[in-house]
Amino acid sequence: MGELDAAVEELARADTLAFGGVGIASQILPATDAYRHVERALREHPEQARKKVDRLLTHGSPAGRAYAAALLDTVDPAAGRAAWERLRADDAEFTTFSGCVMGRTTLREYATERLAGA
Repeated sequence: MGELDAAVEELARADTLAFGGVGIASQILPATDAYRHVERALREHPEQARKKVDRLLTHGSPAGRAYAAALLDTVDPAAGRAAWERLRADDAEFTTFSGCVMGRTTLREYATERLAGA
């Protein structure tokens, strides 16, 4: 499980949220790669991975907490919704990427959009 720990640690310190390639070259950020690794681990080792994701939701950077909520959404929609509800009260800022478009948002704004189905 050392790779899982490393991936969760990468997410815990992430400053940018991106689920796909970014920029003209469509580069995959280390946090995006880590997200994919944890997502696989949630399917293959759900109990161990879930504990780490729950901890990430509490102790991660703002982007790391958003990644944690998104991960929970993929395996347990009710837990994902509860995580987004919790994050909706947080004004911490982080950077987002959608393709070539970089932006800044708060957990409050991002969680509100996720809860609205945006």
